[in-house]
Amino acid sequence: MARHDRARRLPVPPRHGYRIVSDDTPLLVQRDGAVVRLVLNRPHRRNAMSEALVARMDEALAELRTDTTARVVVISGAGGHFCAGLDLTEVGAPKSAEEKLAEQQARNRRTGARFQAISDLKQVVIAAVEGSAYAGGLGFVCAADIVLASGTARFSAPEVRRGLVPAQILPWLTRRMGRSAAARLCLQGNVIDAEEAARIGLVHATAPDAEGLARLLDLTIADVLEGAPGALAETKGLIAALGAVLPPGYGEAGAEAFARQAAGPEAAEGIASFKERRKAVWSRG
Repeated sequence: MARHDRARRLPVPPRHGYRIVSDDTPLLVQRDGAVVRLVLNRPHRRNAMSEALVARMDEALAELRTDTTARVVVISGAGGHFCAGLDLTEVGAPKSAEEKLAEQQARNRRTGARFQAISDLKQVVIAAVEGSAYAGGLGFVCAADIVLASGTARFSAPEVRRGLVPAQILPWLTRRMGRSAAARLCLQGNVIDAEEAARIGLVHATAPDAEGLARLLDLTIADVLEGAPGALAETKGLIAALGAVLPPGYGEAGAEAFARQAAGPEAAEGIASFKERRKAVWSRG
């Protein structure tokens, strides 16, 4: 990792009950030997992805691409939640139709590239999930190599209920759990618990609570570190060579579809209903 980042790195946080409410440090990066922990740190927003958070995530991923000493990357969230997805307060900001279309297309394109960057890391990536893992947060889950969850974990792809589309997470969901289960999750838009997530293949292993998750994470890291670094990286490369997650042209088509919906009236109503804690007009009939 970069020298300037080491200087400001905080001590490794407690494994549960961790809460720092500050958008000044939306992503915490801790180094413990060969293990790098990326902690999404907007607990007051259930770690929803702001522009500042994902920009820092992209920086961290770029650093990890050239880090030859890191062997494991753990992605988790502060304050008892993993990630509630895109920060809809930023999506709903008033802009002209043209500005909104261009902005959302660029945003969604970067989202897809971010998931690919996580998957492409030579390090073994582990997602440790407590609480909400929704929408784009679900993309982080599915781009990871190994997913562990506590009993509090909840998973959802609620985009259609907000007038949006799960454009960039859909291929990753399909890779992880198969087309049928991914279709149901995205079209129904409901919330599933850790037990159901494990049953359909979204999660690899579960623990009853935060302490159990911490122990499970420690055991998993220890197992991974038994593997030779070069052999692990080569194995990840062979897994990737079995087939691309995104068909040719899908990323751009997904960004265009997301932008059209995000700039349209359904998204305006869906986001408004979410903020106002009411049902959208299309669900009242």
